[in-house]
Amino acid sequence: MTMQPVLDGTATFMEHLGLNEEPLGVYYSDDKPENAFGPKTGVPISRELEESGKLDMREVMKSFTCVMGSIWLARKKHGAAFISQTEYGCPGGVYYCAMLQPHLRFIEHYVSTGFEGTPLQGERYMPDPDAMRNFILRVAPRKAPARYCIFKPLSLFSAQEKPEFIIFFARPEVLTGLFTQTVFTTGDMDCVASPFGAGCTNILGWPLYYKEKGIEKAVIGGFDPSARKFMKTDELTFTVPLSLYEKMLAALPESMFTHETDWKNVRKKVARSAKAWGEEE
Repeated sequence: MTMQPVLDGTATFMEHLGLNEEPLGVYYSDDKPENAFGPKTGVPISRELEESGKLDMREVMKSFTCVMGSIWLARKKHGAAFISQTEYGCPGGVYYCAMLQPHLRFIEHYVSTGFEGTPLQGERYMPDPDAMRNFILRVAPRKAPARYCIFKPLSLFSAQEKPEFIIFFARPEVLTGLFTQTVFTTGDMDCVASPFGAGCTNILGWPLYYKEKGIEKAVIGGFDPSARKFMKTDELTFTVPLSLYEKMLAALPESMFTHETDWKNVRKKVARSAKAWGEEE
């Protein structure tokens, strides 16, 4: 199957939604796209090095690059973003994107309450390291099937490439359309989830979790305070597996978008909002 039916369906879907930015696709490959945005090669990291006391986290953090930051650049420049086990940027992101197993124990403290008696106070997103550890072990991404994890606009996919997940960036009115179309397609009231996680956890870590369990589920994210600087005001993420997305596109002719429903009022609001924000529809 080529990507053309997905591209054509996406163009129609975007028009219904009033969305002017095409979604991204994510996939794994041994080949890195040219001029892709991503982190520089960092010092080697592993649980073994960490537990043996041979891992200097100060050196690791010197080359810190957020996955969402690389994706932000890819969105602005209409290009690709990547992360790999050696070009990782973030010790958390490399785990959530399935490029490193097991996770570094440092993350358990960094995201929660830090290390007692040190300047690291922690991000305070989780109440303690144990709670953070439970979360990390719950997500437990699979081992990556290739060297690079790559994010790029759907229109940049070649005929030979296929995204594993589709990622939308949208404000609440557009999310209303995405959410409702997912429910209409599946008939499942729980077909959309929004569990706790970093920005990259919700665009990839959790979607991988559900896929590995054989569950077709969309994931809303963007609630990570550390990732908000790489997102527009009021913007959230919506990730859906390709298998479900294709069904959503196929269901468009019978959906609320093509019938006399209250969506027409939401669509007008989307158009007014685009003008207020100075965005072209």
